[in-house]
Amino acid sequence: MTVLVTGGGGFLGKAIVRRLLDRGQAVRSLSRNHYPCLEKWGVQQVQGDMANAEIVLQAAAGCDMVFHVAAKPGVWGSYSSYHAANVIGTENVLAACRKNHIRRLVYTSSPSVVFDGADQDGVDESVPYPDSFLAHYPATKAEAEHKVLTANGQDLAVVSLRPHLIWGPGDNHLVPRILAQGRAGKLALIGGGRHLVDSVYIDNAAEAHLLAADRLEPGATIAGNSYFISNDEPVIMAELINGILAAGGVAPVTRSVSPTLAYIAGGVMEGFFKILRLDGEPRMTRFVARQLATAHWFNIGAAKRDLGYRPLVSNREGFALLQAALNDSKSRQKEGVS
Repeated sequence: MTVLVTGGGGFLGKAIVRRLLDRGQAVRSLSRNHYPCLEKWGVQQVQGDMANAEIVLQAAAGCDMVFHVAAKPGVWGSYSSYHAANVIGTENVLAACRKNHIRRLVYTSSPSVVFDGADQDGVDESVPYPDSFLAHYPATKAEAEHKVLTANGQDLAVVSLRPHLIWGPGDNHLVPRILAQGRAGKLALIGGGRHLVDSVYIDNAAEAHLLAADRLEPGATIAGNSYFISNDEPVIMAELINGILAAGGVAPVTRSVSPTLAYIAGGVMEGFFKILRLDGEPRMTRFVARQLATAHWFNIGAAKRDLGYRPLVSNREGFALLQAALNDSKSRQKEGVS
């Protein structure tokens, strides 16, 4: 069987690719860039933009199933860039599946598609999409997920997974960002960081995708459904952030700012960046302020029941593995300098 993984060179995509290869499956990756590690593993790579329908169609040709992991993440940028990558890219994947008679599609979504700015304490998949969003990423991911789920049928079985705050060794987004800001003394806990949040270790997130693929076929129980994925181990935000800081040998953050002040600051910074057309992204946005000031933990009973999902790596084990990986990376960097 040949499997296409869009975004196969990314953090989650790479973890999924490794597991597929371990199963002896042929893997093809569609990404913007070329990745030496994928080449070393024998993965066929197609380079291109997800918004290019012909490239996506070419990448899917001859494949038996698709993991659509690629997306434009983050909280800052033009709506058109998010829409092109997340919505048009997903439309192209669906079209490529139909034209190539691919019958199984596992889509990587996000819990942010149902975030309405308020606390989410133990919510399940019955929570609807909100009427409005504070950022283009969740808005376009929600639109894309809706398109995927409504495409489910007898010719194409789809399932959408919503992993929350993926972290672990090899993370090129959350972990390095927290460590960099921690070292620079720029971190602060919103409202003291006392609200509960879920996260998911990278191996658990990848395992959930393979479990879904194994159970997915037209007419299957999971077809047409979305599932929250987490470590099933919610902790207060301060514990999560300081756990990552400790793994990187960085002092814990204790400074706190009020949720209201953070939200106002986010709005002001957004305004400056838009008016002055500044490069980069604001240190704070209204979406980030709301995310950091509210609870986010989920009832994953449906994933346990329908996917047979159980976290393989606990938070404590994950922090230990992250620390070992970061220490190893430091050692190799020192050896390279010397």
